[in-house]
Amino acid sequence: MNRRALLKSASAALLAFGFDGCATRRIARNVSTFPADARSPLKLSLVEASWDRVIRTTVGLRPHRDSGFVLRAEKLAEKLLVHNYGHGGSGMSLSWGTGYMAAETAAQHDQRLAAVIGCGVTGLTTARQLQRRGFDVTIYAMSVPPDTTSNMSLAGFTPTSGLIENTRRTPEWTEQFRRAAQIAYRQLQLLTGPYYGVSWIYNFNLTDEPEEGPPETGDLLPAELRTGGVRFEPGEHPFPTKYAFRRPVIRIEPSIYLEALVRDFLSFGGRIIIRKFDTPSDFMSLPQPVIINCTGLGSRMLLGDEELVPLKGQLTHFVPQPEINYQTTNDARNRALRGNIGIHMMPRTDGLALGGTSERGVWTLEPNEEARQEVVNQHIQLFAAMRKTGLSPSRI
Repeated sequence: MNRRALLKSASAALLAFGFDGCATRRIARNVSTFPADARSPLKLSLVEASWDRVIRTTVGLRPHRDSGFVLRAEKLAEKLLVHNYGHGGSGMSLSWGTGYMAAETAAQHDQRLAAVIGCGVTGLTTARQLQRRGFDVTIYAMSVPPDTTSNMSLAGFTPTSGLIENTRRTPEWTEQFRRAAQIAYRQLQLLTGPYYGVSWIYNFNLTDEPEEGPPETGDLLPAELRTGGVRFEPGEHPFPTKYAFRRPVIRIEPSIYLEALVRDFLSFGGRIIIRKFDTPSDFMSLPQPVIINCTGLGSRMLLGDEELVPLKGQLTHFVPQPEINYQTTNDARNRALRGNIGIHMMPRTDGLALGGTSERGVWTLEPNEEARQEVVNQHIQLFAAMRKTGLSPSRI
């Protein structure tokens, strides 16, 4: 199959996915396979991976709850308090959806005056969803972009990442999640472009297994949110694994995306006030009758939610390479690349982000040097092995 036929086939698969989005039946992941002699080997631009190209390492603490995020309302004296927090590593993915649902609840109040607590991605998208419903919104926060946990995210559409323990799922929560994921997925598609730093790229999942492993949360992700993919056979790709599964994915660049959300919020009359809250009773001093709590890990101390624990993650960045327009991840079953931790690379305009760590219950923001060494060295080995394949690099 030549390049034009391959792209036509991939486009048809994506179009079929779009029409299937209204279906309620569950389907398996759509993976197309081709015989090795049916197409030319895949050629990709090569990452220049070396320690002298490291420019920074960042650390973020993902707000995880074993039973999943909290999205509910309660009365606080005469005020309406809506909680929207605890998204683990899925905040960038789900925030437009949970913000939409939080704003729906807030709209049941007879006044259109709201306070949002927190200025990460969840707080900003919730504030925008409130503004779309005619609310006058003020954000109260201890920190604003670029100094939020959201700025430290790898940032792609990964709505089940670090989200929930399967044994803690309930039917009610699962229904809530699926609606939030569907709303967020559609919203992010509408934001693609340079202004928001949202774009589609290919992800290559590298594995020695002929079939991809199941999603980390089983059947949680609705079928209509799974894009079609292509499996490349041995000899068809430049990676040091037997197989490479290619799928289109949404990439979000935090430094661009969060600043754009702040600009949008301010341009629609929003205000940001730097303030710290110690107890829920501090909310009573606010003039707004509707309060949306989007404080992430802050809800542990603010509300006494001891189920909240940090999942410490860190990213090490290489110097940007504009010609790199694909993401790499490795299958959890692939011992050749995995070592002690998984690895993944996301290209961005502010650098090539290398990650793969998740340390439960670790509160320090200091980088884990051992993990940093392993992540960088594994990527150096990966891209050195690609160079040895002899496939001349070119843009995909």
